[in-house]
Amino acid sequence: MLALTGLILSSPLWLIIELAIYLEDRGPVIFIQERRGRQGKPFKMLKFRTMRHVPAGKHLVISPEDDPRVTRVGRLLRASALDELPNLVNILKGDMSFVGPKPLPLKIEKPGAAYASISDVPGYNIRCKVRPGLTGLAQVYAPKDVGHESKFQYDNLYVEKMSFWLDLKLIFLSFMVTFRGKWEHRGKKV
Repeated sequence: MLALTGLILSSPLWLIIELAIYLEDRGPVIFIQERRGRQGKPFKMLKFRTMRHVPAGKHLVISPEDDPRVTRVGRLLRASALDELPNLVNILKGDMSFVGPKPLPLKIEKPGAAYASISDVPGYNIRCKVRPGLTGLAQVYAPKDVGHESKFQYDNLYVEKMSFWLDLKLIFLSFMVTFRGKWEHRGKKV
């Protein structure tokens, strides 16, 4: 019900965001990428596109600081987490939850990565016991550029400690980060 309510209430924003993305870059407004969900099950995650459109191109998941591929509209969307609004559809479908570990790409696309597959990273099996979330411990507390191992430590701590009150706290903190425009900040967000 919360996801449906969020979709209805945010629908005017969707029109503005879609128009801004299209006017700046003329490409599709929604970015669809396969991610791993609960028990490692693949699903198609939806986001507003924040990078320049590359027809039939391949976008890397890793986005370095001041990535030149990110559009002006995309920078604003990322800083405020408005690019994540389409995740409400994934929540409504049951692929995601409001709070949980970040949805993982199917493979690691970072040159020189220590692991060939995301499932090789220590802690992968623990974090996959729950649905991935729109926000979570790693999203709120971990620096943007920290490696998978460190993020998985946050994720696994969440799985161990998850509760209604922890979820409420993380949602509250997420709104604080959003209002401060700190989602893309490489340091402390809260």
